[in-house]
Amino acid sequence: MRRLLPILSCLLALVAAAAMASEPPPRMLIFSKTAGFRHASIPAAVATLQQLAADEGLAADHTEDAADFTPANLARYRVVVFASTTGDVLDAVQQNAMEGFMRHGGGFLGIHAAADTEYDWPWYGQLVGAYFHSHPAGLQSTRITPEPKGAPWSIRDELYNYRSNPRGHVRVVATLDESLYQGGTMGKDHPITWCHPFDGGRAWYTGLGHDPAVYTDANFLSMLRRGLRYVAGRSNDC
Repeated sequence: MRRLLPILSCLLALVAAAAMASEPPPRMLIFSKTAGFRHASIPAAVATLQQLAADEGLAADHTEDAADFTPANLARYRVVVFASTTGDVLDAVQQNAMEGFMRHGGGFLGIHAAADTEYDWPWYGQLVGAYFHSHPAGLQSTRITPEPKGAPWSIRDELYNYRSNPRGHVRVVATLDESLYQGGTMGKDHPITWCHPFDGGRAWYTGLGHDPAVYTDANFLSMLRRGLRYVAGRSNDC
């Protein structure tokens, strides 16, 4: 019997490994429907998110069909991304499905114009953290300062102002320096990326991502990767 124990242990390990290998990878849904302005950077955002997902062992689906927002379909996903969505993109039934997704521990990741979306859905405004207010004309350069510590880095992008400062309701991940460009309206404390637990799930948002070139910026990609890991429940560091 003692001779059989090592053999049985090996067999059980092989069975467990085979079961794990047969399990489908967790999934991420990238949603980029627009009902207002459409960003030329959406293809770059989708491709970048798909690559980050693959690096993290997630399967990524891309859709612009709001009909995919049903409880049964969203239950297949660990993360839902709003990639520069604009305007009113979900109806009331679809909104309820998204709320249920978060309440069951889902993760939300918003990029750039995700803050320019669903102004008449208060729950969504709390989820994303702050609504878009305005932006200066064109692309401008500024300095991004990570919080609570980290080396500042420079970026050139369209720089959003928000209707309110989310600090106090979210954990600010990075701020930008209004003194280095024209048209900022938020003053010395201008959050541009943040995260927070929300309604049973996790949410992360960045206002960067207007310019397709941003998706080749190593600092931005590193920040986006941390955000993805946070909302997927793989890290508490966002």
